[in-house]
Amino acid sequence: MGNAWWNLTLRFLLELAALLGLAMAGWGLSGEVWRWAAAPVVPLIAAALWGTFAVPNDPSRSGRAPVPIPGVVRLVLELAILFGGALGFYAAGYKTTAIIVALLVAVSYALSLDRLGWLVKQ
Repeated sequence: MGNAWWNLTLRFLLELAALLGLAMAGWGLSGEVWRWAAAPVVPLIAAALWGTFAVPNDPSRSGRAPVPIPGVVRLVLELAILFGGALGFYAAGYKTTAIIVALLVAVSYALSLDRLGWLVKQ
């Protein structure tokens, strides 16, 4: 079920939400001058990590891995970015949005036990 079209779509939307939450945290938690740099740089770093470090032949991605990593490391990276985005919303004062995003991340992963098992075995 982890590679079902609707779950992949949900995961993609959660990735976008995480980037927005990280941008909002970068803006809100930085000083007056630095916020203009932090708001775009924080999500760009997260997106670069997401796209660079991958498990070879991951069926939920293109299968390519620019920098191959073990599945457990990839899982930790994904959870850190996705829940980090939820924390970004929380830090920016959007508590309800943070809770909704965090719950949707948990639901997506709960419905992706096949993918989680695959990641852990890699």
